[in-house]
Amino acid sequence: MIPLRDTQRSNSTPVVTVLLIVANCLVFLMELSLGPHARNQFVQVYGLVPDRMVLRSLVTCIFLHGGWMHLIGNMWFLWVFGNNIEDALGHFQYLVFYLLCGVAAGLAHVVANLNSPVPTIGASGAIAGVMGAYLVKFPRARITTLVPVLIFFTTFDLPAAFLLAYWFLIQLFSGVGSVASSHITEHGVAWFAHVGGFLAGILLILILPTRRPAPRELPW
Repeated sequence: MIPLRDTQRSNSTPVVTVLLIVANCLVFLMELSLGPHARNQFVQVYGLVPDRMVLRSLVTCIFLHGGWMHLIGNMWFLWVFGNNIEDALGHFQYLVFYLLCGVAAGLAHVVANLNSPVPTIGASGAIAGVMGAYLVKFPRARITTLVPVLIFFTTFDLPAAFLLAYWFLIQLFSGVGSVASSHITEHGVAWFAHVGGFLAGILLILILPTRRPAPRELPW
């Protein structure tokens, strides 16, 4: 299921969300400009490698991506859910929130995968935090979602609470399954980074002061 847009109105321009998307795109273009060997070295230095973790990599890894689909998927989810959380928290507090969720996601991945020499990259853990916060703040918002039905695709307006809870359970069960099969990052997905980021987002949005949410718009 792919979220396309939400019905929750925002009262401010999502400056930080846009800047985060731009920063991720620029870093990815820089990655592409490197040769294969230099790119691998760059990921080894700035990606999160659990068995030799460097503190800075908890932040730098969330601005790296492994391919166009990895980047586009993450940035699309950030665009759909980020603007309302930025509106609720304010620009600066939202940036701090985003980075803290990314750090929490990275730590969760390291704890679940202590001996791995494989670098982990991507903004999905931080974005999972944004999604967790959205679940708390806007559970009744409607998310227009692209859903495959047999060989066709159609759209449904789903409650945010259902969509985000379903997404979280997929990450949690996939993470538990990967532990059972001794492959924490099976298929290159750091499941527990998603789980850790999501839970961090829920906790932080409950602690941090937020603005009163804007009235929800009518469904599209």
